[in-house]
Amino acid sequence: MIADRPIIGILFIVGFCIFAPMGDAAAKAISLATPMMMILLFRYSMQFALPIPIILATGKRIAMSKRVLRIIIVRSVIHIAGVTAMYVALRYLPLADALAIAFVYPFIMLVMGWMFLGEQVGIRRITACAIGFAGTLMIIQPSFAAVGAPALLPVLVAFLFATLVLLTRQIAKEYDPVCLQTVSGLTSTVLLMAAWAVFYSFGFADLQIVPVGGNILMNLCLVGLFGTLSHLCMNYAVRFAPSATLAPMQYIELPVATAIGLVVFDELPNMLAAIGISISVGAGLAMLFFEHRAAQRQTAAE
Repeated sequence: MIADRPIIGILFIVGFCIFAPMGDAAAKAISLATPMMMILLFRYSMQFALPIPIILATGKRIAMSKRVLRIIIVRSVIHIAGVTAMYVALRYLPLADALAIAFVYPFIMLVMGWMFLGEQVGIRRITACAIGFAGTLMIIQPSFAAVGAPALLPVLVAFLFATLVLLTRQIAKEYDPVCLQTVSGLTSTVLLMAAWAVFYSFGFADLQIVPVGGNILMNLCLVGLFGTLSHLCMNYAVRFAPSATLAPMQYIELPVATAIGLVVFDELPNMLAAIGISISVGAGLAMLFFEHRAAQRQTAAE
């Protein structure tokens, strides 16, 4: 069994926090002009295809136990549902707004990790999450009354993503992250094609397959690339660190998303939002400091 190495896990979660909003931004840029099925198929088919050269070059084994296969199928369904909900939300909400509302999930993940996995949740982790979420509210000041029904979609994403991370944690130490990446991508692609075959005749616009080119094709490829990189970073993060450690660090995704929103979509944060960015980043850095000190004490004890 692979031992926990929190600092490595935190470094990978920082990678996730950079790549995930980049993929979301690419999806948002084409979400109104492109059927959702095409965005999802690019996202997951590239997740399947991109790691294959690494697997072939390193001789990694894709074979898995029945237990791992069952969890991969369940997490693929959950991941598709979560990604779909987020991409639909991005049609109606600014990038940073959608992420800010979804960032109730670190609380959910902490509670679920404590309830179902027996993970330790200390006062420092709870405090870091609480402070980070307070910073989140200051960044976007989300108002469900002002946003309307689409604001509920990121809340759904929060529950689904928390469940996804905990499921991944169940198999991350026994199944190689690169193999998990490609098998999950293949499973999700097959599930999407099955759904397309069943529901295509209903005539939903989001189930159409249409020719694309130029800017749309480039963004579809970016959705797949950044989705693959972010998912791989998440797989490695939960391989080396418990969810309770990773949860506070993921607030770093918010200032990254805010910066991307400013550059790409001209979404300028106000002064209160700038203060919130500082608070959320500070909470993540404080958690990194606590984990580093804990790792030093453990090394000294050994």
